[in-house]
Amino acid sequence: MTTQAWFADAKLGIFVHWGIYAVDGVTESWSFFNGEVSYADYLKQLDGFTAAKYDAEEWAVLFRKAGARYAVLTAKHHDGVALWDTALNDLSVVRRTPAGRDLIEPYVEALRRHDLKVGLYFSHLDWSHPDYPYRTLQQLNAEPIIEEPEHWERFLRFHRGQLRELVTGYSPDLLWFDGEWELPQPWWRMDEIHADLVAMKPGMVFNGRLLGHGDYATPEQGAPTTPPEGPWELCYTINNSWGFQGQDQDYKPLAFLVQLFVETIGGGGNLLLDVGPREDGTIPSEQAARLEGLGDWIRRNDNAVYGTERGIPAGHFHGPTTVSRDRRTLYVFCFDPPRDHITIRGLKTPVKRITVLGTGETLAHRRVGGFSPVPGMLLIDAPAACDRYVTTLAVELDGELELYRGHGRD
Repeated sequence: MTTQAWFADAKLGIFVHWGIYAVDGVTESWSFFNGEVSYADYLKQLDGFTAAKYDAEEWAVLFRKAGARYAVLTAKHHDGVALWDTALNDLSVVRRTPAGRDLIEPYVEALRRHDLKVGLYFSHLDWSHPDYPYRTLQQLNAEPIIEEPEHWERFLRFHRGQLRELVTGYSPDLLWFDGEWELPQPWWRMDEIHADLVAMKPGMVFNGRLLGHGDYATPEQGAPTTPPEGPWELCYTINNSWGFQGQDQDYKPLAFLVQLFVETIGGGGNLLLDVGPREDGTIPSEQAARLEGLGDWIRRNDNAVYGTERGIPAGHFHGPTTVSRDRRTLYVFCFDPPRDHITIRGLKTPVKRITVLGTGETLAHRRVGGFSPVPGMLLIDAPAACDRYVTTLAVELDGELELYRGHGRD
């Protein structure tokens, strides 16, 4: 399957972990699985989930300010609590919480008003369903066994039924799967799921956890030192928690998040940056401020972000880069203010002009050294003013980008 073009050029998405776990500020689903709280106490949070200040329009405006092109909302996490009025059981915020309404529909409508692609997260596993072969943490390493095959078939009908509700009810552009890892791959019969989904809506994008049928890789919480070859997406938290946990005040600095974003797009990926709304639907100000700050940087440097591809290999420049789609502009990202000059090695294509994004300053440059077939090293004068977070240089080329990748003359 070919990944949709919009996804490859999206660069930034917003992950939204929102569910009853925000009431007590416990870890989503895992808190009862790991024994931090009892399952009964976990479900008591249903009584406190109000969504009283939920404004999907505010979310969409914030996501757009951040420079995002899509968002992914946790329609159902491993706890099995649906954010829509599923007809397949009563475990939903519509039927079991004071919120009492579908929370996905306003999200979908608001995103589309602001030209954002709609993503929905769905957990394959369901630790609340009576037919799911739930294992405790202590049993996790034991080989799972289907003791009652008809129970598993019943669960698969439930699983596929909920997916059908999401696709036919909301027509998402992207489905973000999770929870595939707990049971053997053949049990899920992913070929059937994929065929059903494509028949319902051709052109949807799937992450790699639709085993064997995903469009892109999804590393979590750690930027890969060697980026995947194909499309990929790094999902990452702004503090240390996916969902809202009030005691977690370890927010990452904006400078770090800007650099992480640059490193991700330089490696050809998208950054899926997570927020965890409170139970009432409000996004913590510390998270909103970082999204807005990232968006400000992106607007100053948008030519180096959208309409670009992964940058040149490591070693040519000591930092991330991107390349324009026509391969006639190389964008280099400087994390630290250059004291003297910036160096690019192995660039064979002649340079027409070099400017600083955000200020428009033109920088002097020259070639030094070089001996056939090795091109001279490009030295670029340091800019007079640098960006507070990451300074971007646009290296306009006289022709398509060509690099020397040899070992020089023996």
